[in-house]
Amino acid sequence: MAKLLKGEKFPDFTVDTHEKTGVKMSEIVDGKPTAILVIRYIGCTVCRYDVHRIETNYQKFVDAGVNVCVVMQSTPENVNNDLKRTNATLHFPIICDSKQEIYETLDIKPAESMEALIGGDMAGLQAKGALARQAGFSHGIYEGNEQQLPAFFFVDGDMTAKVAHYAKNIVDIPNVDEMLAIAKAAKWFD
Repeated sequence: MAKLLKGEKFPDFTVDTHEKTGVKMSEIVDGKPTAILVIRYIGCTVCRYDVHRIETNYQKFVDAGVNVCVVMQSTPENVNNDLKRTNATLHFPIICDSKQEIYETLDIKPAESMEALIGGDMAGLQAKGALARQAGFSHGIYEGNEQQLPAFFFVDGDMTAKVAHYAKNIVDIPNVDEMLAIAKAAKWFD
């Protein structure tokens, strides 16, 4: 498949999450606007920080009537081991795509090199890395494609993409406040 474009339907993948196997994306969306963050893997320091920030701000998504999920190249076992190690509980699913089927289907490409992954934004990566370390995160197990670029999708309740953002570098994704601003701009809630 080619890149998903705004206005197209997000595929109804059957996925495994860190808690369940054989879940349809339509069950995760559950008829609600949904933020879908596609990142690398649970051992990546800045990716783990993204998961932490979503969990820390999860109630804001609930209050907004917006679902959220994260797609990673991690296995459920590695996600659950990390959550146990950091004594974390999640209120949203992590879709474990260790075979990278979602990445391939949606044409979410890896960078051509580690330099391209950083994409000239070393300052942005260092700043995010510093925040991750302050929150207590360090690099864990490596999985998947180390040069994987992230993506962000915002779909409405019937899984039509309202936003389809393919990142130019590892930090070119919206933070929690930006995700919620996207939902507000779409007037899905007041």
